[in-house]
Amino acid sequence: MPVMRYFLFVGAALLALLFVVSAAMPSPPVVKATNTAADLPMIRIHSERKWPERLVFDTSAKPVVVAPVQTASIAPIPPAPALRTDASTKLTARDAFAQTTPVDLQKQQAKPARKRRVARKHVSPPTMLVAQRPQFGFFANNIW
Repeated sequence: MPVMRYFLFVGAALLALLFVVSAAMPSPPVVKATNTAADLPMIRIHSERKWPERLVFDTSAKPVVVAPVQTASIAPIPPAPALRTDASTKLTARDAFAQTTPVDLQKQQAKPARKRRVARKHVSPPTMLVAQRPQFGFFANNIW
C-alpha cells in the first residue's frame, strides 16, 4: 500500500526533525509560579439580593378533614325505573323507522350519485434504447 508507506516515511522524518530541533534550540527558562493558592487574596462576594424565607412543612400535624356540607335545596335523585325485557315491549328498527316524520325522511335520502369520470390514457412515444459505453472499474463518471 503506497499510502501507508508514505505516512510511515513522512511521519518518521517529521519525528526525527522534531528531536533534532528540540536538541538544537535552548530550553526556555523555568519560571517560578507566583500565583499559588496560598498567595492569592481571598475574594468575598456579597450580594444585596435577598432570598425568600425558608418554608417549613410540619408533617407531624394531623391533616384537616372537611365535613360534608348538607344543603336543603338539593332534592334527592329518584331511582331509575326498572326496564322490562318482555318481547312485546321491544322496539325493532322497523318500528323506529315508522315513527319518523317526512322531514326526517327527506334528510335521510341520499343525493343522486354523480357520474364517474374516467381519465383517458395518454399514449407516450415508444422508448428508444441507446448503446452505452461499459463502466471501467471504479471510475463511474458519466460525463464522458
